[in-house]
Amino acid sequence: MRTGVVYTETVIHSAPEKFVHEAPYQTVIVTLGDGSRVTGRVDGARVEIDDRVAEVEIRAGVPFFRKI
Repeated sequence: MRTGVVYTETVIHSAPEKFVHEAPYQTVIVTLGDGSRVTGRVDGARVEIDDRVAEVEIRAGVPFFRKI
């Protein structure tokens, strides 16, 4: 399980056709413990910049994070 800190976030209201049924949803860039960054989605409650998050699963190659 990877953990890190939210570097930036945004909420997608106007999603691509493939994901329109999931809108609105939040995407994040997370700074991991080794300093690398990964883009993912939020599972559960919204997160803010500087919140600590943990990866909870990967769906179709996309990491999903939850606030810890």
